[in-house]
Amino acid sequence: MSAAIQNPQGRQLQARHIGVIPLLNLFIKRLKLQEILTKHVPVRDNRQKLEPAIGLLILLRNVLASRKPLYQVPEWVEAFDPELLGLSEKELKHLNDDRLGRDLDLLFRADRDTILTEVMVNAVEAFELELREIHNDSTSIMFHGQYPDADGTPEHGQLTHRITFGHSKEKRPDLKQLLFILTTTADGNVPIWANVDHGNTADDVTHLRTWRAIKKLLGTARFLYVADSKLCSKENLTEIHQEGGRFLTVIPATWGEHKRFYEWLSMHDAPWEDVLSKKSKRRKTDPPIVYRGYEPPETTDQGFRVFWYWSSQKAALDRGARETRINSAERDLQEIRARIGRSKSRLNTIEQVTAAAQRVLQERNVEQWITFQVTEKEAHHQEKAGPGRKGPNSLYRIRVERTPALSWQINMQALQLESRVDGVFPLTTNDKKMSMREALDAYKRQPGLEKRFSQLKTAFELRPVLLQNHLRIEAFLFVYVLALLVESLIERETRQNMKELGYMKLPIYAEGKESEAPTAGCLCDLFEGLQRYRILDRDGKVVERYYGELNKGQLSVLDVLGIGQKEYMTAGEP
Repeated sequence: MSAAIQNPQGRQLQARHIGVIPLLNLFIKRLKLQEILTKHVPVRDNRQKLEPAIGLLILLRNVLASRKPLYQVPEWVEAFDPELLGLSEKELKHLNDDRLGRDLDLLFRADRDTILTEVMVNAVEAFELELREIHNDSTSIMFHGQYPDADGTPEHGQLTHRITFGHSKEKRPDLKQLLFILTTTADGNVPIWANVDHGNTADDVTHLRTWRAIKKLLGTARFLYVADSKLCSKENLTEIHQEGGRFLTVIPATWGEHKRFYEWLSMHDAPWEDVLSKKSKRRKTDPPIVYRGYEPPETTDQGFRVFWYWSSQKAALDRGARETRINSAERDLQEIRARIGRSKSRLNTIEQVTAAAQRVLQERNVEQWITFQVTEKEAHHQEKAGPGRKGPNSLYRIRVERTPALSWQINMQALQLESRVDGVFPLTTNDKKMSMREALDAYKRQPGLEKRFSQLKTAFELRPVLLQNHLRIEAFLFVYVLALLVESLIERETRQNMKELGYMKLPIYAEGKESEAPTAGCLCDLFEGLQRYRILDRDGKVVERYYGELNKGQLSVLDVLGIGQKEYMTAGEP
């Protein structure tokens, strides 16, 4: 809450937060979010004292700047001048978590696809986004509750989605989920489209719906659609090609083209061409990362081009992963061998030991490199026959003890053949003019989209579990899409302007440490704690105003973005 100190004359010194809110407001205004939300999420009850658009934009600012749970947002708002958040003093008293929840209800009932389309059209125009290359991927949004009502039944004329078990991308098969699908531009990884699907939806069936939506949004099919191997199905590629679109994707290992080339490469040397060489960003002493390429005359069964690449970085990773799997399997086999014959080990027969060893090779996926044998080992023990003490005339008998013996060996020939395909991966495209370097560059921009997922779950601390109403969850996820959009545009604008103005780095970290590529999260943290002050008389009238001092990092960011210091500090004041 805002702090106020009263003196004997009845005057009050009142402190109000500014933080990063004026910066967020500039981007919200350029995107025309208030006008669009007011148009499509209208007031449905004349008794409603606060427009839904105002509450939804407060949620958006909170996600970007503070990440408070819904029930703490009203308290967070009280620390600011209400005008800074689009409120008047009169409207402020009507803001509470119930009001924000009802705003989410109204957003769910609205045509969110139309809202998103208008927002994205404004983003393209206002920020001159480049749309020749589009990237798509999906992630799981996990839930710790049961959500029995989230069964996909339509509500209020809108489709809903099943919160259910599915293929968990976060390796949590014990949790229910929704599938969150995001499409971004290559130009700054700016979200251009997003939607949610049932938790058990397979990735490969989502691509055509997404591609059609992007085609409708852009009014053309000529953009390059880049996605992972789930795009690579005959149905997906055929429709995009027949509709005049372009695609670039990874050929999955299950395709015949993949298997045939690996078999050929294990026995032959490919005529690789140098495609790219760049310095490693990890350590100066690391060797450069090298890419080589080869386009064979053979195409896919559908007639699409195939590019094969070899990456020195991927080769090292493949080799390391294989060695790790083999070493782990050998440790597991050694443990089995040590347990043979022990009480309660259940490793007393050849069949039991064989099953345990086979299970290790399957779980570690090393069957092609390790072979094992289980034999029977005999041990002879001399025992006295009959009762009594041992003596010179005692009779003895031989007891034979048979136990399993486990041994294994590494198939060096198989390892040598496998090492020939380390670092190799294939891409396919229907673009007849694209070069191997252009295809590689486009593919290497795909991880930029994955960073948006990381920001969604870490920086934004996405926590839909705090909402029990599954309809509000879907509406809140839409707010997170808008947050990703605003965040990505702030980063893109900052980095572009740095380049144009000759800024190599900005001092945005603690103790003035600099960053070459500032993130929106760091910029929000940079302005956190920034305040302004005003002195009020007995009647609550503002007598004087004072402003906190901007540090070097804050001033440099405002300079890069072309925002005046006074303009920033007085934002929202009458």
